[in-house]
Amino acid sequence: MLQQNIKARYYKKPTVDYQWVSWEELSPQLALAVVASEDQRFPIHHGIDFTELRKVIRSGDKRGASTITQQVAKNMFLWQGRSYVRKGLEAVIAPYIDLVWGKERVLEVYLNIVYLGSNTYGVGAASKTFFNKSAAEINRYEAARMAAVLPSPRRFSVTKASPYIMKRQNWILAQMKRLGGTSYIEAL
Repeated sequence: MLQQNIKARYYKKPTVDYQWVSWEELSPQLALAVVASEDQRFPIHHGIDFTELRKVIRSGDKRGASTITQQVAKNMFLWQGRSYVRKGLEAVIAPYIDLVWGKERVLEVYLNIVYLGSNTYGVGAASKTFFNKSAAEINRYEAARMAAVLPSPRRFSVTKASPYIMKRQNWILAQMKRLGGTSYIEAL
């Protein structure tokens, strides 16, 4: 967000849209949709999902195996872009974040700093911008739509959903149900 605001001032571009929302003011559907989409073993790993990491290494897949905690480490303390150095630092920092903050706080921070497109950071601002609602009022369909753009929010739009995003939204909704609904998050 700091980088975007500096660019906005220097290049006369729109500033960042951001609003912090406390854990108590977040729809549990938002938390569940992000976990279903990004890191389904979030409640049970300790910052790094070694199971998912092994799968990616074995398959040679280009997709990432970053956990929500690793993404928080990157977004809070490190830099954007791909590098083995940054990945290594994420792997060192993430377990400490998980240990010190705990799962609920990690997810709260992630939901408040994640980029969702259109210079919009965090689900508080995104809920207002994309659905004209507070983050507490977001339903499961809207939550899944926001989570659906997370692999590439600069390329995909929450409001102008492509067929790919619609398909991904439906997959996330199915995963939310498979995980057992919001009770999966309430156990954090």
